[in-house]
Amino acid sequence: MVSYIFRRTLMAIPLLLGITILSFAIIKAAPGGPVAMLMDPKMKASDKEKFEEKYGLNDPIPVQYFKWLGNMAKGDFGESLIKRGTPVSELILNRLPNTLLLMTVSFLLTVLIAIPIGIYSAMRPYSPLDYTFTVGSFLGVATPSFWFGLILIMFFSVTLGWFPTGGVATLNAPFSLWDRIHHLILPAFVLATADLAALTRYTRSSMLDVLKQDYIRTAMSKGFKEKKVVIKHGIRNGMIPIITLFGLMLPSFIGGAAITEKVFSWPGLGQLFIDSAFQRDYPVIMALTVISAVFVVIGNLLADILYAIFDPRIEY
Repeated sequence: MVSYIFRRTLMAIPLLLGITILSFAIIKAAPGGPVAMLMDPKMKASDKEKFEEKYGLNDPIPVQYFKWLGNMAKGDFGESLIKRGTPVSELILNRLPNTLLLMTVSFLLTVLIAIPIGIYSAMRPYSPLDYTFTVGSFLGVATPSFWFGLILIMFFSVTLGWFPTGGVATLNAPFSLWDRIHHLILPAFVLATADLAALTRYTRSSMLDVLKQDYIRTAMSKGFKEKKVVIKHGIRNGMIPIITLFGLMLPSFIGGAAITEKVFSWPGLGQLFIDSAFQRDYPVIMALTVISAVFVVIGNLLADILYAIFDPRIEY
């Protein structure tokens, strides 16, 4: 298993390098790029040359890329163009805990709700409750997260006043765990909705295939209770295809978090990315793009490892 993980990690390195090259090339080719953001239009020619030399803008593009890659490998993503003098790594580290908290709670919500519903729908297909869950799943997949978030804010925050409209905590209030949970409920639910619906459908489909297998029917014919057969023999085999989905859900949470964090004014990496994109803060955009790529690679790596653990037919 260790050699399998090592090989899979090595295979991820070229992919990450390819993403950094592509991201760097796109940023350099963007109109009104970093140079336009850094330079003052009224700057003298002599000062402009010193400025370009200071930031290495006179170097060939490949040299600039390798300098940026070397600094990034040491954890140095440069300085923000908007917040002059502030390291990008500091901005990211300040926002990262909020995003990780939101993603973790959303993931737990998704798994704890979707899998039991999917298993029940497979055990009672075409029942009234199964049709209800199916319609709910389609609505969850089809509903845009920003629209759903605004609807929840209008109803639960503005009309009923049950939850705050945004933020991670009440302004100028002492730390309170309930206050954090109170602010977390709506954004976590919105972020979980789309993946919850998809995971429910995948679980139902996978469990339906497993429950039709001969070994399940044989166990049933021996007089074992349906619940016991499903728990002991069905769930493990039915969850094997779902495990792959877990790994792919990680990057989808990051993408969904950008919109959800903006709607709920949640100070995380997603909101930082959108703000940086509008303000053309290229060092921050580059850093967050690389971090997102790392999450994608980690998600796929975790999926492969879990797949190998749960399915003994996989050779590693």
